[in-house]
Amino acid sequence: MVFAHDTNMSLQAAVVLANSALAPDTLTTVAELDAFYVEFAYTGTHDGDAAELEEVRALRGPLRELLTADRDTAVLLVNRTLAERDARPRLVRHDGWDYHLHATDPAAPLADQIAVETAMAMVDVIRADEMARLSICADDTCEGVVVDLSRNRSRRFCSTACTNRVAAAAYRARRSG
Repeated sequence: MVFAHDTNMSLQAAVVLANSALAPDTLTTVAELDAFYVEFAYTGTHDGDAAELEEVRALRGPLRELLTADRDTAVLLVNRTLAERDARPRLVRHDGWDYHLHATDPAAPLADQIAVETAMAMVDVIRADEMARLSICADDTCEGVVVDLSRNRSRRFCSTACTNRVAAAAYRARRSG
């Protein structure tokens, strides 16, 4: 494991959220937001209404900007996010997780939780000088963000669909060539 569990989860959640804005949009209903909340084990406030959905949807562009930024730009974006959202890191233990960092009040809006947890995860990425673990999908037809948490740094595609599409195209090219 490259990073702590909470950092891995926050990075994966941020990538899924950022990529949800790509066609086809995969975050259009409150039910899809509910599933995202559960899948990535968020805690604290979750209103489950249209207003919250729009607040979270509005994060997708800024998250993509952060996840694809160079290291110095990422530092500026992280510092701005932490200041604007009044982050106050503290150690907590809950739901079977050992101590890890939370930096928002449990009553903070879900969009603030996501933004701050992503910024805190990026602190670990920046401090470890591991920005290369974040990239754009190697499928030339895709703009998806990739987070590579593998030991051998081998992840190149944002999804299995992209991996399969490129492999099938390479196979067809070999067969016809």
